[in-house]
Parts: sequence; C-alpha cells; structure tokens
Amino acid sequence: MTSPGPAAPAEPSGGHPDGAPEPLPPLGVPDRGTSLVLRGRVLERPAVMAIVNRTDDSFYAGARQLDDRDALAAVERAVVQGAEIVDVGGVRAGVGPVVTPDEEVRRVVPFVARVRTEFPDLLVSVDTWRAEVAHEAALAGADLINDTWAGHDPRLVEVAGQHGVGVVCSHTGGATPRTDPFRVAYPARPGAADPRDGVVQDVVTTLRAAAERAVACGVPRASVLVDPTHDFGKNTWHSLHLLRRTEVLAGLGFPLLMALSRKDFVGETLDLPADERLEGTLAATAVAAWLGARVFRAHDVAATRRVLDLVAAVRDEVPPAAALRGLA
Repeated sequence: MTSPGPAAPAEPSGGHPDGAPEPLPPLGVPDRGTSLVLRGRVLERPAVMAIVNRTDDSFYAGARQLDDRDALAAVERAVVQGAEIVDVGGVRAGVGPVVTPDEEVRRVVPFVARVRTEFPDLLVSVDTWRAEVAHEAALAGADLINDTWAGHDPRLVEVAGQHGVGVVCSHTGGATPRTDPFRVAYPARPGAADPRDGVVQDVVTTLRAAAERAVACGVPRASVLVDPTHDFGKNTWHSLHLLRRTEVLAGLGFPLLMALSRKDFVGETLDLPADERLEGTLAATAVAAWLGARVFRAHDVAATRRVLDLVAAVRDEVPPAAALRGLA
C-alpha cells in the first residue's frame, strides 16, 4: 500500500484570492481616562492609593494599623512598593463600634502631620465623611479628602474647596454611613442599553452632580475624583456590572478612582474570605485599568503596581521596563 503523502494545503478561508491576509481591524484600545492632579503634580500613570487604616477592626486584618509604629511602617512600605498616594482612615467603613469625631481626629490628624513631615513628596488622602475631620486633616497637610459616604455631610466638599485640596465624590445610593445594603434596586430608565444599566445610570447622574458641585465649591476640576464605590449601597451583581461598565464612568471627564481591593463583591463572586481575594482583586484591577480607571485604592501595593504597569504597556502607554528577549 502506498503512502497517501502530505495533505494538500487548505484553501485560505476568506481573504484575497492570492492568500494575502485581510487587513487587521483597529486596535480598539479604550480611552486612557482623565489624569489626576494634586498639589500641582500630574499623575501621568495610573496611581496606587495605599490603604492605612488607623483602626483595629477593619474587615481585612492586614490593614489594621492603629499602632503608630505599625502605621508608619506601612506608609514606608507603600512608598517603596510604588504607591503615589496613601489613604489614611480612622473609622471602619462597615458596621462597628461608635467612633466619635474627636476620636477620629485623634487617630488621624497627628499621623497625617507626621507623614507629611517624613514623606514630603507623598500625596496624603484622608478617608472621612465628616467635615470637621476633613478640616483638621487639611490643616495638617492632607492633599485629598476621600468622602466614601457620598456627601452625607454636605459641608465636607465646602471644606475641600476652602482649603484647595482634592476630593473624592462617591456613590452609595443614599445609604447612611456605616450601614450595609439590604435589597437595594436600581431600575433601568428609558434608553438603557442593558436592563442592568439602572445602577450605572444612577451612579453617573450622582457622580456628575457631585463633581460639578465640588468644582463650584472651589475644588480644582482635575483634583475631583469620582468613585462608583463598589459594595456601598450595592449588591454583588451591581458591583460587577459597574466594573464591566468602567468605560462609561471614565467618560465623565474626571479622574476615576476604583476601590476594589478585597471587597465583598470579589469574595462573593469567587466564594472566598477577605484574606484569599488577592487574585480576584487583581483581575478586577486589570479590567478597570484597561477601561480607563486612573487611581486604585489597594491593600496590596506591589502586586497592584505591577498589574497597572503591565496593563499600561499593553495599552502602549509605556515601554517594557527591560526588553531584552531576542535582542541580546
């Protein structure tokens, strides 16, 4: 029996008759989003906002730094690992023991002053929803007020404008500070491209109005961040849909902050506790960075920095740090 020999080459599917390839479609890389400017510094690359919680009850044990030495060591570690901003908070975001404004000031303000002295080039954010705490923090040298409770105290944005510091405008669906969501719903309005877009519509409307009010109060436009605030006033389905709609949020024209780190929507999606949510967080971070988010609040600074740098290279915004393969 004779060998059948090599098979005849397959005819090219589609393309030109002579086998030349069809031209490739455009890359389709999403817009890069709006860069953040704080204290006159333009953050050209996506920025990492390291989390330093001056508490002993944060949901993630690795972020509990009530002790001054532990907190200062966390700041130093964040700087070495590539954080441009450190976000200092004095109250657990979720349900927990009452922390008075005076106690919050005691936990946060002297520490902000010390960080400002020891790390003069580091940008310092304070996570608070209270105007009186924001005022004292700004006097101590804070560059940014991270209002995670969506203007619950309407005076806070006025304080930011008074001091000329940046502010984060967030979305909680009207939730009271330190409460968990329960059966929240965001019905889609007419014109929604997807029936799940109700939450996106609500977030866009809320953030646009809050950001414009901040500008009217004197906050520089480039120093106003918008944050969809995953988990706050939302269930896991809402948070996942906001992540896949990041490009819409980045299109608001303000720097987009994503606080994704180890959150419940990551944990519920993967059925994992807080201390096992790093991979899920980094996956969400890569998606958001590709779609135009510019600032990432993170517990894991080094890993987040590497993800953002890789995504920036794929987006063709930065070259590889050491491209030697095939060249040397």
